[in-house]
Amino acid sequence: MHASRTISSHPVHPIGFGCMSLSWGYFPFPTDAEGAKLLHRALDLGYNHLDTARIYGLGHNERLIGETLAGRRKEFFLASKCGIIVEGKNRRIDCSPSAVRSAVEQSLALLKTDHIDLYYLHRPDPAVAIEDSVGALAELVAEGKVGAIGLSEMSAATLRRAAAVHPIAAMQTEYSPWTRNPEIAVLQACRELNVTFVAFSPVGRGALAGGIRDPETLPKEDLRTGIPRFAPANWQHNLALIDRFETIAREAGVTPALLSLAWTLGRGSHVVAIPGTARLDHLEENFAGADWEIPSDIMEAIDILFVEGKVAGNRYGDNMQRTVTTEQFAG
Repeated sequence: MHASRTISSHPVHPIGFGCMSLSWGYFPFPTDAEGAKLLHRALDLGYNHLDTARIYGLGHNERLIGETLAGRRKEFFLASKCGIIVEGKNRRIDCSPSAVRSAVEQSLALLKTDHIDLYYLHRPDPAVAIEDSVGALAELVAEGKVGAIGLSEMSAATLRRAAAVHPIAAMQTEYSPWTRNPEIAVLQACRELNVTFVAFSPVGRGALAGGIRDPETLPKEDLRTGIPRFAPANWQHNLALIDRFETIAREAGVTPALLSLAWTLGRGSHVVAIPGTARLDHLEENFAGADWEIPSDIMEAIDILFVEGKVAGNRYGDNMQRTVTTEQFAG
């Protein structure tokens, strides 16, 4: 079993709960009553790290957590994010100091708390120096409204610049057996700077959890319908890799989701994972992902299966890719 890990010296379970699925991205969403049941069940199971963002449901996600868990606030480490602004069908990035301060105040109100343990810049803002954005968050840390500062989907170079201004507690980026970009530079930079690496989508947006056989059956609003590796032109190739991954899981006596989570946690003691779900059975299954230590031969087999270049299609479409600076493999 993986021991407790830390974010900004706070002990956290290696598996946190990514709350996005309760309000955003993957359809259909649960009702508020169902979402509240999931949140309470998460804490009852032992989840003690909840991750949300201002953009998830345009405030709905933070409000749901605040209204549901205000009476249990001391039981969990709370993370949220700012910087992505949605206006109708348009979205933009704003990590200016004034926007950061305004977002934190809104998050505090919605979350019904006087402090947020970890607050991330959700995406890099090309119009604002990272030093200025981090400086604004540093002021909020000094005021006690924010406990620690995080970055999301940014390069190792940006992380180093940010860390020169104020200690950075966490870097959050997509990471799973079929998304290996952090291995280029960010994972090592986090290790060197004593930054916790927070892996989102650690079960490949459901693809590595045994739940998606045909992406064309997903609701058209589902964000995966716009991701190239789920597109028909790439899916059959990727499904063959997934089938082999599921065979490895079966031979190891674990579910595909647990295999994916164990692989992710096995990349370093500074790594935590935040799988999301809207289903109670998956919530319970994911939490057990820290109970199984992956053998080195199985880790190696997965590394070879999903070696760089094997997966067809990018992890983001062109528009989304332009909003991140996480290093990419050539080609």
